[in-house]
Formats: sequence, structure tokens, C-alpha cells
Amino acid sequence: MKKNILIAGVGGQGILTIASIIDHAAMQQGLYLKQAEVHGMSQRGGAVQSHLRISDTEIFSDLIPLGEADLIISLEPMEALRYLPYLSDEGMLITATRPFVNIDPYPDLEALLDEIKLRCRQHLLVEADRLALEAGNPKAANVVMAGAAARYIGIDRQQLGASLTSLFEAKGKTITESNARAFAMGIAITTDH
Repeated sequence: MKKNILIAGVGGQGILTIASIIDHAAMQQGLYLKQAEVHGMSQRGGAVQSHLRISDTEIFSDLIPLGEADLIISLEPMEALRYLPYLSDEGMLITATRPFVNIDPYPDLEALLDEIKLRCRQHLLVEADRLALEAGNPKAANVVMAGAAARYIGIDRQQLGASLTSLFEAKGKTITESNARAFAMGIAITTDH
């Protein structure tokens, strides 16, 4: 087993939470893991990315080379396009559709989504904010995205769910349960994909 996963977005969207869920699950399954993060101007709405390399054999580098990512999870469509050169020809791109408008002028959303569809053979566009709201936690769009990506991560979904519970349980039952619902809603949208 070997997976290169790049998680991208804007500071405050929960990129590092997704990475923590995956990291914890990988360690629970006894896999090797390397992670590198770039925070940039994350406190001011800047780009954030996390490289995750997971394998059942030793890993020597923590950065994913261009064209080698098996999966890109993006919480923002423009950030999805920014990191598209990292995606392998067989790779999967999963992006949230709601933009984080932090520049003026922000590109036309439909044009961004059309560009993703044009340039990426395997992609999934997710209305993560809407699903998080339906799950009862508007801050859980990142967890929806983790659920949508679960099928492509290469780690047992139940282990990912258990890791999510373990990471959130200190925040109380209500937060833990709403995040579990958000994760399940993300998984549900990939059932027919």
C-alpha cells in the first residue's frame, strides 16, 4: 500500500484536521507516515497545504513530487487548480465547490469549476458547506470532505471514523456526533461515484 495525498485550502478551513484524522488512522493500522505542511499566511486567509505520504514500507521523503499525488483534497476550488500539477494521471481530485473569496477580483466560480472538469479526468465536486449544515455543524465542511475522500485514501473507513471520534471526543458529545454525521454524509456522496 502506498498513497500520496495532498490536502489544500485556505487558513482556517481545517486542512490540518483532515490530515490529523488520516494520520491517526494510518498509525492505528501500523502504516508508515510522513507529513509536511506549508502554512503560508494562514492566519490572514493564505494558502495552506499538507503533504501526506502513507505506505506499508518505509518512506524517505515527506514531500510529494509533481505528478505523483494519488489524491488531492481541496477545501477551495481555486486552491484545487493551484495544486493540480501534483496530481498523477490516474489521481483523484476532490474539491469543495464554495469559494473562499480572499482576493479581488476572485475568478468566476463556474469558470473555475469548468477548468477543473476540463483538466482533471477523475474529480468530485462537493457541496461541503451545505452538507455540514445539514449534519448540524456548519464548521464541519472539512470533515464532510474527509468522508468524501475516505474511499480513495486506502485506509479502512471504520478506522478513519474511529480516528475522527478519538480526535473530537474531548470537545464533547454534541461536537463529536455532528462531526460523525458530517463524515457519514461525505461517505454517502461517493457511494454511486
